Amino acid sequence: MTTTMINYRLTWTDPNGHPRTAVVSYDKPSGEARKKELEAEGCTEVTLRPAKPDA
Repeated sequence: MTTTMINYRLTWTDPNGHPRTAVVSYDKPSGEARKKELEAEGCTEVTLRPAKPDA
């Protein structure tokens, strides 16, 4: 049986209006936690989406 790990990437707009992308990948629970932190800091358009696997 094979288990597939899905990595997630965060994108957001910082409080100054600059679009940002995380340089690290998260598992889903960690990504959700970081998303909440970013929203609490005033960031908008915070999106957690699956990252393409590295080739």
